[in-house]
Amino acid sequence: MADDGGQPDPLIHQPVRLKIMSALKSLNEREMLEFVKLKQLSGATEGNLGAHITSLESAGYIEVAKDFHNNRPRTRAKLTRAGRRAFEDYVAYLRSIIGEA
Repeated sequence: MADDGGQPDPLIHQPVRLKIMSALKSLNEREMLEFVKLKQLSGATEGNLGAHITSLESAGYIEVAKDFHNNRPRTRAKLTRAGRRAFEDYVAYLRSIIGEA
């Protein structure tokens, strides 16, 4: 969410986190995206992506599920309602900069 100074949400504004949020926003509210796919879409290393996911999860913007699929560990993520609102506010902020209301 933009702060009172009309600035973008610094958590989302970081390029890798913006890519993560964009990818998750394209899903419906129940769908989750696997870590491997997020890594591919973001271009981040595993460690870097993990740190960004942790930051977004700590802020309440994403929900992370860890389980096993075909006997292999699997990490998936989806946007929370707060994350969807924050991303929509961020997009609105960008639109206000380029003159789209």
